[in-house]
Amino acid sequence: MQIWGKILGFLFGFMLSKTLFGGLLGLWLGHSFDKAKGLNFNRKSGFGDVGRQAEFFTNTFSVMGYVAKANGQVSSHEIAFATAYMDKLGLTGEMRQQAQEAFREGKSSEFPLEEKLRHLKSICASRNDLLLIFLEIQIQVAFADGELDSEERVALHNIARLLGFSAHDLDKLLEMIIAGAQFNQGAHAGRPGFNSKTQLENAYKVLGVDESSSEKEIKKAYRKLMSQHHPDKLIAKGLPPEMMESAKQKTQDIQAAYEMIAKK
Repeated sequence: MQIWGKILGFLFGFMLSKTLFGGLLGLWLGHSFDKAKGLNFNRKSGFGDVGRQAEFFTNTFSVMGYVAKANGQVSSHEIAFATAYMDKLGLTGEMRQQAQEAFREGKSSEFPLEEKLRHLKSICASRNDLLLIFLEIQIQVAFADGELDSEERVALHNIARLLGFSAHDLDKLLEMIIAGAQFNQGAHAGRPGFNSKTQLENAYKVLGVDESSSEKEIKKAYRKLMSQHHPDKLIAKGLPPEMMESAKQKTQDIQAAYEMIAKK
């Protein structure tokens, strides 16, 4: 538990104002500092990036709850996905509690989705790569049970619109993510047939191209995707360090897909 911000805030507030009110104000400011510090966000980036990382983190899990509840009830698959995602990010203690609280908030019928996403978009400014990662995570939640129903599709289109993505952008992303999941499954299955035509077709879809695309077009798509999902670049733009593992996995899938196409 982080307490030094509270202690120092109270002491400085009291010394400067010579009043209990000043001490309490300092305590509150110190608590805000401790909360941000407890998230283990990158202090090198400055307060603005710390705030952006905190917003990205909490909104990821609150909107995840919103998507999970889109069809009226949260399935065991969606809960399992959220739990597995927290495990993947190594969230424990206070961090995990904050993620769980955000997820519960998103399931509320009064969850202010539009307000939350407009604010997230404003603090991410021109950092569309961050918003793309955010949308990809929500798509994975919707597919947690292996299918996408009409309510979940509507929810995803609403989220995409509020983040500034078109319906075409979302549909393209859906195709790429579905193909990515199938490609990843095939790469680890170790069964005959997975390194076949179907696997190669999935590799093309992972890169957002097709078999008729030229070598130049494929390489351009590959480089663009690697740049968009490069962990270090995303961290510099405001991705919480705790979410870097997801970006690493994505770049590995992109790399594997490109290598398969190059060897054909």
